[in-house]
Amino acid sequence: MSLANRVAEYMLSDALLPDNPPKKRGLRLELPLDRIITLVSVGLPLLLISLAFAKEISTGPQVICFPPSNFTEKQTEYVDKHCWHSLTHHDFNFDGSISVHSLWIHKVFPYTLMIVAVAMYIPVVLWKYVSKSLLNSDLLFIVDELDKSYNRSIKLVQHLLKAHRTCSDPNLFWEELKSARHVRYFEFPLLERYLTCKQHSHCLVLTYLLRNALLLLFIALTCIYLGIFHLTVFYQEEFTCLVKTRFLRTDIPKPEFVNCKFVSLAIFQIISVANAVIYILLVPMIIYNLSKLCYWDKQFLNVYEMLPAFDLLSKKMLGCPINDLNVIILFLRANISELKSYSRLSVLCTLKDTANKKQNIDTVVDFMTLLVGMDMENTGQDSPTSEDGDQPPSGKECYELGKIEETP
Repeated sequence: MSLANRVAEYMLSDALLPDNPPKKRGLRLELPLDRIITLVSVGLPLLLISLAFAKEISTGPQVICFPPSNFTEKQTEYVDKHCWHSLTHHDFNFDGSISVHSLWIHKVFPYTLMIVAVAMYIPVVLWKYVSKSLLNSDLLFIVDELDKSYNRSIKLVQHLLKAHRTCSDPNLFWEELKSARHVRYFEFPLLERYLTCKQHSHCLVLTYLLRNALLLLFIALTCIYLGIFHLTVFYQEEFTCLVKTRFLRTDIPKPEFVNCKFVSLAIFQIISVANAVIYILLVPMIIYNLSKLCYWDKQFLNVYEMLPAFDLLSKKMLGCPINDLNVIILFLRANISELKSYSRLSVLCTLKDTANKKQNIDTVVDFMTLLVGMDMENTGQDSPTSEDGDQPPSGKECYELGKIEETP
C-alpha cells in the first residue's frame, strides 16, 4: 500500500506545471492569417515601388520621342524631357480638331503605390494601439489563470489523496467529498466570471471588425483606381506630344507635334495587374477571418472544460459569438504555445472520451482521483494505515474535507 501511495504522489507531482515560467511570455497580438494579410497588403506595393524605380534608374528616360532628322542633339534631348514632364497626348479628330488627354498616371504611379502601402498599414496601427492596451492584459491574466487552475486541480487531488489515505472511515470520506462538490468548493470561479463578463464587452471585436472593414475599403478603392484610371492608358504605348514650346516655339521650320513611345509600359502593365489580382485574392482571406467571429471555437473550450472552474460549454453560457470573449479565444488559440496546460489537458480530454461512461469523469479532478486509485468501488475496503505503520486518525478528522485551503 505504501508503494502504491508513493507512485500516486510521484504521478501527481509530475503532472504539476512549474510555478515560475523560465522566461517572460511574448504573446502574439496578431492572428497568423492577419499577419499574412498585413505582409502582403503592405509589402506588395513597396515591392512594386522598388521594381518601378529600379526600372526607371536602369532605363533612364521613360519615353523615347522620334523628332525629325533636322532636330539638333540638344533639341532632341529637350523634346524627350519635355514630353516626359508634360505627358499629354494630342489626338486629332475627324473634323480636324485636337483633343487633349493627360497621361499623368505613368508619372505618379510609384507614388500612388506608396500611398496605398501607407493606407493599408493604418488598420494595423489602429489594431496594435488597441490590442496593446486591452488584449495584452487580458491574455496575460487568462493564460496565467488557466495554468494556475490546472495546477490547483492537481494540488487538490494531492490533498484528496492524503485525506483519503489518512481517513479511518472511507464511507465518511466519500460522503464529505460529495458534499464538497455540491457546495462547489472544488471550483475557482474567478476566471469563469471574468470570461463571462467579456461576453458583454464589445471593444475588441468592434476594433477588429473596423480593422478588416478598413482593409476591404482600401482594397476596393485601390482596385477601382487601377480599373478606372489605368484602363484608359493601359494599352496606349504611343502618344503625340506638342513640342512648340519655349525656344522651339519661334523655330518656324520645326513641326508642332512629334510621336513618342513609352519605354516601361510592360512594367506598368505587370505592376497594375499584379497589384489588382493579389488584392482581389486577399478579399476571401479577410472574409474568412471575419467568419471566425460567427462561431465559437468549441474544440478549444472542450479541452478546458476539464477544469473545474471552466464550464462555459456545459452550462450553455455561450450566446452570440460577436463579442470580446470570442476574440480572446481566437488569440488564445494563436498563443497555444504559451498555454502549458493545454497539451496536458488535451491528453486527459482524449483519455476521457475513451474511458468508460459509467466512471462519470467530468473534470481533471475526477480523472486524476480515478487514476491514483481513489474509486467509489473501493469504499468497502479495509481502512488504510499510514506510511509509518501508525493507525490513521479517527473519522472526525475527515470532517474538514469540504473546507480545503488552496495550496500556495
